[in-house]
Amino acid sequence: MIAPPSPPSQGSAADLDMLQAALDQLFAPWVRQLNLQVKEAQAGEVSLWMPVSPLLAREGGTLCGQSLMAAADTAMVLAVMTRLGGFKPMTTVQLQTSFLRAVPGDSAGARIVARVLKLGRSLAFGEISIFSADGQLCAQSTTTYALL
Repeated sequence: MIAPPSPPSQGSAADLDMLQAALDQLFAPWVRQLNLQVKEAQAGEVSLWMPVSPLLAREGGTLCGQSLMAAADTAMVLAVMTRLGGFKPMTTVQLQTSFLRAVPGDSAGARIVARVLKLGRSLAFGEISIFSADGQLCAQSTTTYALL
């Protein structure tokens, strides 16, 4: 299910702060360079904002697909954390992304919405929608994680 962009910051400040801190502490330095910002969080769902920067642009002036997939993967880890009550080791088993339209390199950024579809004892399944700053759906991902 694809949700349109929603208002900024929902969820308790403590939840948003915990997830933002996780971005700074749990992920590789190059993922931190995406400058992801947690905007919304509730059980099983997280919304992130990724500002466009020259570092993330590809030839032709659009946001590169690799950065979008990394943001999608990162957002899903945070969404799973909201269901588990915090971080537990997990690893991506599958991440499939369909790119529907480009995120322009001169736009403000992209909104990434990750939703846990099913959380089992050893696997988690989710979907991620990526929207341009003007609310257009740009990419859709599905993913599976192994809970370690």
